[in-house]
Formats: sequence, C-alpha cells, structure tokens
Amino acid sequence: MLAALLVALTVATASGAADEPLWTLLKGGGQVVLVRHAITTPGVGDPPAFRLDDCATQRNLTDEGRGDARRLGEAFRARGIPVVRVLSSPWCRCLETGRLAFGTAEPWWPLGNLFGRPENRADQVRELQSLAGERRAGGNLVLVTHGSTIAALTGINPAPAEMVVLTPLGGGRFTVAGRFRGA
Repeated sequence: MLAALLVALTVATASGAADEPLWTLLKGGGQVVLVRHAITTPGVGDPPAFRLDDCATQRNLTDEGRGDARRLGEAFRARGIPVVRVLSSPWCRCLETGRLAFGTAEPWWPLGNLFGRPENRADQVRELQSLAGERRAGGNLVLVTHGSTIAALTGINPAPAEMVVLTPLGGGRFTVAGRFRGA
C-alpha cells in the first residue's frame, strides 16, 4: 500500500514538474490554449434530435467535469496566467467549461463539434488556423472546444479538460508547444 502511494506521488510530482515549461510559456502571454471540454455524461457525439439552443437535449458536464473546469481556472489564476479572451464552441458543455474556468465564454461557430460532421471540417479548420496562427500581444487566447475539433486542427486528441498550447507564427501558421492537464 505504501509503495503504491509513493509511486502515485512520484508520478504526480514528475507530471507537475514536466508541465512547468508550459506554465512559464503561458505566463508570458501570446499563446493559444485549446481546451477540450471537461467530463460529460457518457456517450459519444450528441443524442438524436439534440438542439444547440436547448442544453437539456445535449450531453452535458457531470459534477466531476464541473470540478475539473473550476480547477483549471484556479490553476490559471494561481499562476497569474493572463487571458485576453475566451472563445467557445456553442455546445453547452464547452460554454459551461469556459464559464466555470474563466468566468466567461463567447460562442464561436468554428469551434463547433466536428464529430459526425465531416462536411464542416475544411471551413472550420481554415477559420481555426487563421485565428490560431495570428500573433497577438498581451495575454493568451483560450479556445474551448471538442476533441474532434482539436484533432482536426493539430492531430492531437486530448482527454477531457486537457489543454494543447499553440505558439502562433503568423500567417495562419503555428507550432504545438505542448499538451497537459492544468488541474
């Protein structure tokens, strides 16, 4: 039992230490932070006949997911990470993640869920590349979205509430600085 606890503590400490370069990068601002929405009710995609204007018809955050979203925001505030804007997929689970973590979230259609919607991929990725590749001064831009959308843009399929940090290069280009769970 003690050995298992020591292993878990060592892994958690190593993971936290490995995240420090990303936190340092974010502290300097100018980055784009893609956040996959926090944990939802079980399932994939959306229920049949869901509607964006009715959260009751969608898969939503669980209590655990709400806690993860709050901890994410607390991690940003505890480290003094500047955030200039939070854009979100119009799906309720993303808006709630953004609002719980950062106090605000502006719906932006290009962040919408691409799962089961391949016809939207080219247009959404083009819009996302343009925004993610735009150099900006000051704080970081946070984009709350879905795993399918992050994967389409970066090739990375993050876990719920995991972040992928992008460094804009200008002209719609960016590099992936890293990925991590902030909470």
